[in-house]
Amino acid sequence: MAIYTMAIGVAGLSNAKARLWSKGRKGLLRSIEHTVRPNDHIVWIHAASLGEFEQGRPIIEHLKASKPDCKILLTFFSPSGYEIRKNYPLADYVFYLPADRPHNVRRFLDAVKPEVAIFIKYEFWLNYLAELRRRNIATYLVSAIFRPRSIFFRPWGKAWRKALHGYEHIFVQDSASEQLLHNIGVERVSVAGDTRFDRVRDIAREAKPIPVIAHFKGESDLLVAGSTWPKDEELLIELANRNPTIRLVIAPHEMDEQRIERLVHNIRGGARRYTSSTAESDFRNTQVLILDTIGLLSSVYAYARWAYIGGGFGVGIHNTLEAATYGLAIAFGPNYHKFQEAKDMIALGVATCVRSSDELNNWLTALRESQRYDKLRSEALRYTESRCGATQLVVDKVLAHKKGVTKK
Repeated sequence: MAIYTMAIGVAGLSNAKARLWSKGRKGLLRSIEHTVRPNDHIVWIHAASLGEFEQGRPIIEHLKASKPDCKILLTFFSPSGYEIRKNYPLADYVFYLPADRPHNVRRFLDAVKPEVAIFIKYEFWLNYLAELRRRNIATYLVSAIFRPRSIFFRPWGKAWRKALHGYEHIFVQDSASEQLLHNIGVERVSVAGDTRFDRVRDIAREAKPIPVIAHFKGESDLLVAGSTWPKDEELLIELANRNPTIRLVIAPHEMDEQRIERLVHNIRGGARRYTSSTAESDFRNTQVLILDTIGLLSSVYAYARWAYIGGGFGVGIHNTLEAATYGLAIAFGPNYHKFQEAKDMIALGVATCVRSSDELNNWLTALRESQRYDKLRSEALRYTESRCGATQLVVDKVLAHKKGVTKK
């Protein structure tokens, strides 16, 4: 961990994200010690980044609704989570996670004194987990998913297996993960599903009208492409140029000016930025609207007929559930196998993997000409709705424990 911290510091000389990681941890423990009030009843929730935060968010909301006097302390490992959500109103405290070194861990827990700790999905910090266990602080792992090739199930993974035994309870997404844990003697496990289903359902229910999108769409069919990367955008440019009667909203994963300019330059039907548009704009010569702002994508899906999810030609696809909860037909690139919901939706026929611009065009053409769309839409809606409820299971368990602590 010391070497990692030092390496991040060096990387920060040329990498903005690494620079934020290092800068955010300067004086961090002192700030935590001076900020957190000693008598607060704290529930500590840790998320690696923004995606994990979205999984933890419904838990925070339900805890605050059920137990308004509890204080939520939210930590992030990554700047991409912290910088966007550092002012999240339902969290009483938001910090970076101090680096997982024994001295840091002891200082952090001495200052925070959490009654409960909740880790989201993938975060396994051995020093934190050992110290939480030593202090008898109930610790939960939520929306976890395990695979046979993970370190926990390898001959050299003894320390990691030991860490799993320290959890009060582990909530996993599927029965395969539950069985893997049972095989190594971890018994306090239950299949709860993924809290993101609860989150996207709430997002869909709370979606607000976006007049610019409504005006841009007009009477046309709309494809919304979310969290796209350069390879995704190559396919989408060709798709737009081959299908001039449809309209597209493209939301790049990163607001890179060169990529935005490339989209504007290469779309023959015309492209413009969302931030330079109004509900009164003349969109007659605009086929593509570039969503060059943050926080709107999940509501924009409400206007779509189809969705393309980016990331499948890189490290992995982004959030498919935000689109599925509106009953959209979904396409994405080939790197989706780590995402259970993507595999589920492909099996149901709701989603399709595409590997080229021709495959993407064929997918769209088939859906435009087919009568399958209504059936596909109802299947997507049924799938997302049937998997809601994980949040309530987690909150019930946590509140039951807190009640027991209070009685003691």
